[in-house]
Amino acid sequence: MSISTDGYPLTAAVSPRVQVVESTDSTNADVVRHVLDAPAEWPHLSLLLTTDQRAGRGRLDRSWTTPPGTALAISVVVRVDGIPQAWRGWVPLIAGAAMTRAVAAQVRGTGHSATLKWPNDVLLDGAKLCGILAEVVPGHPDAIVVGAGVNTRMPKTDLPVETATSFEALGLEADDDRLLADYLTALDEQLSALAAAGGDPASSGVHAEVEALCSTVGSDVAVSLPDGEVLRGRAQRIDLDGRLVVEQESEFESAVSAGDVVHVR
Repeated sequence: MSISTDGYPLTAAVSPRVQVVESTDSTNADVVRHVLDAPAEWPHLSLLLTTDQRAGRGRLDRSWTTPPGTALAISVVVRVDGIPQAWRGWVPLIAGAAMTRAVAAQVRGTGHSATLKWPNDVLLDGAKLCGILAEVVPGHPDAIVVGAGVNTRMPKTDLPVETATSFEALGLEADDDRLLADYLTALDEQLSALAAAGGDPASSGVHAEVEALCSTVGSDVAVSLPDGEVLRGRAQRIDLDGRLVVEQESEFESAVSAGDVVHVR
């Protein structure tokens, strides 16, 4: 693998290591392996990226593949030793919020809008632009690899489902370098804030940041739970454990920690 910062100067100004590969099966799998092999060479905010990922993975063990050159696949190492274990479930939500902020900066002034769908999908005009997968490095509990796949130059005809979108499909041009630099900056800011507050999502401002960006809150939803049950109701808020609180029949509340959310229109 070659190491290069050519074409990504803004990203390289934020990250201590920017590794670009022509193609790979999975950026997350690559980075997990690299951290296992040489942890000191992959400090906080180190990243690997490609525009040709052949066997990516998404949440709930879904596969994620795209035609070469149409999407940006990135995996970032975050060191979370300053965040108590009990509060590390906020890391994927923070990543989703950070990418939402970065995408919003890309489309500012265009009339398009970026929001977060709980827990960490990024929507552009209500359709999925980016998914995020975070995983702890085996044997290194303080190292988390956060993978993100952003549909950048994907033509509308190549979108995998009707609920997906891309910058190109909306007539927009993504600045990959600025997108990544903004993402890493926001990611680091929120992780640092959470650590400084001893993991408290309320006093750190992390809870308010995530909830403010989340269009799921206030929406009617159908949540497919891991046991196959479908929970229907209105998403009222995100609780301090990062769970989505859904009100059913205007009476009963359920807190969801994992599930596939559909915004019901």
